[in-house]
Amino acid sequence: MSYGVKVIKQMALEDQGDRWVFGYGSLMWRPGFAFVERRAAILHGRRRAFCIYSVHHRGTYERPGLVLGLAPGGAVRGAAFRVAAADWAQTYAYLQEREQPTETYFEAWAKVRLDDGAKAPALVYLSDRQHAQWAGHLSLEQQAQLIAGAKGLSGRNIDYLSDLVGHLQADGLRDRSMEALLRRVEVLEG
Repeated sequence: MSYGVKVIKQMALEDQGDRWVFGYGSLMWRPGFAFVERRAAILHGRRRAFCIYSVHHRGTYERPGLVLGLAPGGAVRGAAFRVAAADWAQTYAYLQEREQPTETYFEAWAKVRLDDGAKAPALVYLSDRQHAQWAGHLSLEQQAQLIAGAKGLSGRNIDYLSDLVGHLQADGLRDRSMEALLRRVEVLEG
């Protein structure tokens, strides 16, 4: 289901009890907000991808890197965090600051399947394919070439990728495409 930005913001700010937030990258291991519970979850219709040019945190304008986004197609395993109603306003404000500094993502409410099979509406940040930083579908080699050697305010791009793979594996998740990408970047960086 598609919602306009006004509807999303209204839904985010209305008092609706506890809410879920879906994470597929660093939000999984570094949420930065209080939560009642963390559950494994799957979002269908989107896939984890290095599809956003990074010109601040993992690259520069002169030498862009790549960061994760949710690209159309497939399914992605991640984590869903249940946030208490009393903490929601503060959590939402934090997520706005963290996920929207350059507006490369847009908010949506989507059903995620929790590890017990139940479905829950969760706040997700989807990649904005109209944004100037949208890299689109890149081959593994194109991704590796952009990530290898890129560095920004938050450090080396390869460290971001390596952290992702390591944390996914620690959670018992295998993302073979991310593992293959890491191996290729490691070769390029020597």
